[in-house]
Amino acid sequence: MTETTARAISLVVVDDHPVVRDGLRGMFAAAPGFEVLGEAANGVDALAAVESLDPDVVLMDLRMPGGGGVAAIAELTRRGARSQVLVLTTYDTDSDTLPAIEAGATGYLLKDAPREELFAAVRAAADGRSVLSPAVASRLMTRVRTPAADPAGAALSAREREVLVLVARGTTNREIAAELFISEATVKTHLTHIFAKLGVKDRAAAVAVGYDRGILG
Repeated sequence: MTETTARAISLVVVDDHPVVRDGLRGMFAAAPGFEVLGEAANGVDALAAVESLDPDVVLMDLRMPGGGGVAAIAELTRRGARSQVLVLTTYDTDSDTLPAIEAGATGYLLKDAPREELFAAVRAAADGRSVLSPAVASRLMTRVRTPAADPAGAALSAREREVLVLVARGTTNREIAAELFISEATVKTHLTHIFAKLGVKDRAAAVAVGYDRGILG
């Protein structure tokens, strides 16, 4: 029996919807072997909560105002945090799953997962084992087996893809900087590289090419 199964597995729940946080807290409180230490409504607050509470597992949503999940996962990885991150989100597109896993997420589940599947995934994450929902696993397998259709798209780094996704959502440079915990100057550098790799001269053209070549799904 491992240490994480011998005692309650501690969690921090990160989601921008209070109803979701309350539901998850209640679900884990009613199940033996789990303890929710705290909550956060965005990636920035999640970093502070993990630093102060040191949970075994972080249940992390991805798209949140005030700081996204992928950037928070990357920062936790950079800091060498002990906590394992299990993504729990509604989104299973390539633009969500791949950056999250590349950033360091241990597992990736969708919010429609049955509670027993969620409990098992948290236990696995606490033990450092990877868990992927069937839909996400299928997507990743297809992505690995299918050669990239476009060399320029494939040449985009994970961070450049994140920036392009945010640009496609109409996010400003300042908002992108806050979302990804980087400076506006760094955002401009990423955009310069994206424009060069895609052979375009502005944001609108980059988004159009991104969709046309399947980089944005």
